[in-house]
Amino acid sequence: MLALSAASLAITAPAAAQAVSQTGAPGTTTSAAPQVDGNAATPSTQEAISFVEGAEAKLAEFSIPAAQAAWVNATYLTQDSDALAAYFGTIGTEMSVGFANDAARFADVEGLDYDTLRKLNTLRGGIVLPAPTTAGAAAELNRISTSLTSQYGKGKGTLNGQPINGSDIEAKMGESRDPAELQEMWTSWNDNVGAPMREDYIRMVGIANQGAKDLGYADVGSMWRSAYDMPPEQFTELTDKLWQDVKPLYDDLHCFVRAKLNEKYGDSVQSPDGPIRSDLLGNMWAQEWGNIYDVVAPAGAGDIGYDVTSLLEAKDYDALKMVKTGEGFFSSLGFEPLPETFFERSLFVKPQDREVVCHASAWDLDNVDDVRIKMCIKVNADDFTTIHHELGHNYYQRAYNKQPFLYLNGANDGFHEAIGDMIALSITPEYLVQIGLLDKSQVPSSDKDIGLLLRQAMDKVAFLPFGLMVDKWRWGVFDGSIPSSGLQQGWDDLRLEYQGIAPPVARTEANFDPGAKYHIPATTPYMRYFLARILQFQFYKAACDEAGWKGPLHRCSFYGNKAVGEKLNAMLEMGASRPWPDALEKFTGSRDMSGKAMLEYFAPLQSWLKTQNKGRDCGW
Repeated sequence: MLALSAASLAITAPAAAQAVSQTGAPGTTTSAAPQVDGNAATPSTQEAISFVEGAEAKLAEFSIPAAQAAWVNATYLTQDSDALAAYFGTIGTEMSVGFANDAARFADVEGLDYDTLRKLNTLRGGIVLPAPTTAGAAAELNRISTSLTSQYGKGKGTLNGQPINGSDIEAKMGESRDPAELQEMWTSWNDNVGAPMREDYIRMVGIANQGAKDLGYADVGSMWRSAYDMPPEQFTELTDKLWQDVKPLYDDLHCFVRAKLNEKYGDSVQSPDGPIRSDLLGNMWAQEWGNIYDVVAPAGAGDIGYDVTSLLEAKDYDALKMVKTGEGFFSSLGFEPLPETFFERSLFVKPQDREVVCHASAWDLDNVDDVRIKMCIKVNADDFTTIHHELGHNYYQRAYNKQPFLYLNGANDGFHEAIGDMIALSITPEYLVQIGLLDKSQVPSSDKDIGLLLRQAMDKVAFLPFGLMVDKWRWGVFDGSIPSSGLQQGWDDLRLEYQGIAPPVARTEANFDPGAKYHIPATTPYMRYFLARILQFQFYKAACDEAGWKGPLHRCSFYGNKAVGEKLNAMLEMGASRPWPDALEKFTGSRDMSGKAMLEYFAPLQSWLKTQNKGRDCGW
């Protein structure tokens, strides 16, 4: 799930790597302001200001046509659209690298005002895949990144020997309870999609690392971590601290789920101790486990009394009605309705006549109001939640659209992901009653709370270590601590360490399972999703406090509360104009990210899990 905008991605990545990225017209130069002579004396303050103003204007102009080209590429996967995306991406990368190198030359200028300095840092450090300035490097980088994303979009696995596309195999992984089917789908997807990417990925890392070094960073990973208003080392410490906050809750959940899988499948499929076999967890990447709730839900406590998928089907929901319902949540908070162009231009359902990138994403193509979502919506609970999430991106994009171009982004990338997730947390039984999906008589009583919380934890808590280790792996690849000769081993080791899972079949360095996860070939930094899992509960608690909610946190819905909407908008409209602690404080009253709100939300469940796990050998 991504937020993609012409502005925020204009300085971050090759077009195909982020789907929407740098934009511009053929023949444009790579800089909007006069180049600064690296051998000359330190440039003046006015030169720095003029450079930023020129760069910002050029990027704004450049951002729209390539965003449109990237949209076409994502929704019409052909050789021609790949070539167009790579073409615009090459121009954009060269422009971004030119601006980044120019911005680095102003590093020692004294007396710069706040905005000029912040924008210079954004220009220098905001590129996701920096290309070296050597001739042809940007073109090669974009060719590789375009090819990797396209390979993923066209990828297929097999089920019972028959080809099955990405969106369908994801759904079947959540539905099947046959270990043989699950193993076939998992293995075929990882082998068919991931393995062929390996050499291209290694080459891409080498090019991008050189580009990062040209900009004064140790490697690409260090460059990514520099984007969080703190030194890279401090950000690493922050993520480790957040993980330690919530790890005990994950460990309790892992122990319980493993025991239930062992009860269902037996020792020959799932051992009662050690790691969990990853393909049994209802998701291709074992990143969320909610699809196997039926397997682990204990009698009574696990029965939540309703099923959102069944409710949607009973009320004849289709893709459009699901989107309209998501829009209605934001309208209830006082946000303006989405423009008609949103419904005219978005992609809601997978076309029958062409290949598209089905991975859900939210787009802002003109930095004003041409917002869209791209999904292959299925009428089920997961996509109902995803729609609320993606719309959160769109409303964030609209809220900050009056900021200067270089501030058209979230306070940090975790904020962007967390907004929609906060809304999704409010999809409580009370909310479902308010929108007419659930009859009031079906609202589960408090004795069902453990079931409700367990179902949430199967997604929210289970995701935490995966959200952390994806970029832990990439940081290691970028800095060389995970060598190119050990990419698969590094992936498997981190998944075992953080998630406590193991692949269903043996893996070797002929494999490249990371490539079978969209965000790896698409070069989308993943730490945003880990941060979002933490931040969404902070945001949610702040919204519930503002709404005056007095009951258990997990039952709070702030649907219809205009005061919450007003306070939320005050944070959203800041965009990236201030360091993220300022934005966090605006809405929550705190400047520190913390896992405490998440632990409060799941406290009743964690207590219950500890009781259930008595006598079990937890850990792996």
